[in-house]
Amino acid sequence: MRWHGRGDLAASCVLIFPVLLVYQIGVLFAGHVNGADVVTRSLYDTLGRDAYLALQGAIAVGYLLWLRRERRWATLRWGTAAPVLLEAALYALTLGAAISIVLDRVLGMGISAGNVVSALGAGVHEELVFRLAVLGGAVALAQREIPHHPRIGVALAIVASSVLFAVAHHLGRLGEPFTPHAFAFRCLAGVAFALVFWFRSLAHVVYAHVFYDLLVYWRA
Repeated sequence: MRWHGRGDLAASCVLIFPVLLVYQIGVLFAGHVNGADVVTRSLYDTLGRDAYLALQGAIAVGYLLWLRRERRWATLRWGTAAPVLLEAALYALTLGAAISIVLDRVLGMGISAGNVVSALGAGVHEELVFRLAVLGGAVALAQREIPHHPRIGVALAIVASSVLFAVAHHLGRLGEPFTPHAFAFRCLAGVAFALVFWFRSLAHVVYAHVFYDLLVYWRA
């Protein structure tokens, strides 16, 4: 069992990098970053605008060289990317409704437009941090510590990463004020994203998260 689930991690990295680059540069013009995005905020504060932009340019060049070396250009073809984008869009369309039903009908938590997450932040960054790094790292640790119970290890990793995902949105001066509604929503959203990551791929969950953010902004 692989620590990053069933998807092709290299292919996912090819597909999500353009979104990551647009986000990393876009924060320069947006004037702020998502509250959970401690990496981008730290880089920008440490390097300053010009050095930060130069770093992103260097990363983009490195990405293009890596594509050429690994012969991964075919992954960016529409025939390869379109099914991933379509599936991710379907996840995004059903995610908010499904979680709201659980909170409203099952847990008895009514959610207004203001209580529901105004934005889950930069989907690509949060999936790299909470699903690839935290969830994947926790699964790798579980494989070493409890090798005879892989499913339990994955379940614990999903729960832990989802709780951390929710907590991170309420930390720091840019964090959102804590409410039970928002925290419960993000925990369930974290589980949903974790399942997409584990059973599909990193690319699927990144695009599902990004599409969901766009739907939130559109409905606001």
